[in-house]
Amino acid sequence: MELRNRKFPVILIFSLSLLCLQQSSSTIAGAPSYETDRLALLKFKESLSNDPHDILRSWNNNNASVNNLCNWHGVTCGRKHQRVIALDLQGYALRGSISSFIGNLSFLRLVNLQDNFLSGEIPQEVTRLFRLQQLILANNSLVGEIPSNLTHCSELRFISFLRNKLTGNIPVGLGSFEKLEYLYLAVNNLTGGIPASLGNVSSLQVLSLGINNFVGNIPDEIGRLNNLYFFEVIDNDLSGTVPYSLFNLSTLTTFSIGINQLHGTLPANIGITLPNLQFLSVSKNKLSGPIPVSLPNASQLGLLALGQNNFVGQVPNDLGSLLDLYWLSIAENNLGSNSAKDLNFLASLGNCTKLKTLYFQKNNFGGNLPNSIGNLSQLLQILILDGNQISGIVPAPLENLINLTVLSLAHNLFTGIIPTYFGKFQNLEALDLDGNRFSGKIDSSLGNLTQLVKLFMSQNKLEGSIPSSFGKAKSLQELDISQNNLTGAISKGTLSSQLRVLNLSCNSLSGTLRPEEVGGLRSIYLLDVSNNNFSGEIPITIGIA
Repeated sequence: MELRNRKFPVILIFSLSLLCLQQSSSTIAGAPSYETDRLALLKFKESLSNDPHDILRSWNNNNASVNNLCNWHGVTCGRKHQRVIALDLQGYALRGSISSFIGNLSFLRLVNLQDNFLSGEIPQEVTRLFRLQQLILANNSLVGEIPSNLTHCSELRFISFLRNKLTGNIPVGLGSFEKLEYLYLAVNNLTGGIPASLGNVSSLQVLSLGINNFVGNIPDEIGRLNNLYFFEVIDNDLSGTVPYSLFNLSTLTTFSIGINQLHGTLPANIGITLPNLQFLSVSKNKLSGPIPVSLPNASQLGLLALGQNNFVGQVPNDLGSLLDLYWLSIAENNLGSNSAKDLNFLASLGNCTKLKTLYFQKNNFGGNLPNSIGNLSQLLQILILDGNQISGIVPAPLENLINLTVLSLAHNLFTGIIPTYFGKFQNLEALDLDGNRFSGKIDSSLGNLTQLVKLFMSQNKLEGSIPSSFGKAKSLQELDISQNNLTGAISKGTLSSQLRVLNLSCNSLSGTLRPEEVGGLRSIYLLDVSNNNFSGEIPITIGIA
């Protein structure tokens, strides 16, 4: 029998044709489309519990037209396909979670949700966004781990998970990115080591890993990142030595490794091999050796933080050639030799006209405080030099530093009277003169410092009475003048009612603690008047608001 006369094949062919038609129709219906984007955005909105600024009010079901969707707040569409290519909702205090439906926005190139209050985990579905170039989720409360398959988003250039609550390790696979330029993972709860594989991301320019719980060494492979200009691992628990390969990355402008357990020395030629440095922070480690004399060759340095290490020797005398220097900390080291030449470096710092902060406390600096201290920048706000062996009187030129907000000369060997010109520092908020050999009376001009919050003058040889002008210092909250030779009674108006800490102990003060004086200390939480010659009763109204 001929095949054409048989009915079965005809039915079979018809059935197969119908099946193919159904499959084709199903494929077309299931393909990502404008409608897919619209539904994904609506699901994203549903996952938010609070929109305080009502910025998503335009996101609704009323109109599914292309023009409507592409005009939704924070949404950008591509011109060719009219598909969503950017979702930018930064800084609107949104609460809720990130919907897994975000993975359906397959044309996305930018996701920026930073500066909100988003919680929950980063959905794994984000790894389906193979066109994604920027993923910015900084400043939220996201938890969980970094998606391990994030490298499926092979076009990523910018990743920022900064300031969240992420846990777990950095996925080793992140080292397979070929186009990644910026990686911000700082201020989370990440653990484990820094993957050596990150050294394979040759395009990387920024690596920010600070304020986490990383342990182990800094991988030597990081030194292969020849485009890196920002390297920051501050405040972790890293140990070992700093790879010398890092000190050969001439592109570096920011090098921040402070608050770890790193040891070793800084290369003598660091200022030559890292000529573009603007920010160098190695504070609070276990570094040793001298401060490299080559540092001034890094002529753009603005912040130099070397404090809380074991550096020895003299401070280089030509730091003053760093004309952009605004912050210098060499505190808590073993610098100086208790000699007259220890503070010679201050003379050159007079050239640093942008200097605002200078810390050199707790070293072995000796000799007198030189007159060159008065040549420092008038922009100087913080001057901390306590815990040394500096002797002699406080030099008159210090009067030039009229914009000081914090001045600490504590625990040195200063003698003479407290300079009267301190009363001219109208911006002063804290003055610490504890533990010296100051003598004479307390100048009443200190009561004119209306911004003064903390005044410490204990463990000196001060005499006379407490100036009544102290009652005019309306901002004063902490006053410690214990362990001196003060005499007399507390006169009316001497004590500000705003005082929270008052220590008058170990003097020769007399009279009674009158209710209108001591009893008016409504905010007091620490009061010590022991070892004096007071009489009478302690007012029961002390500390009663």
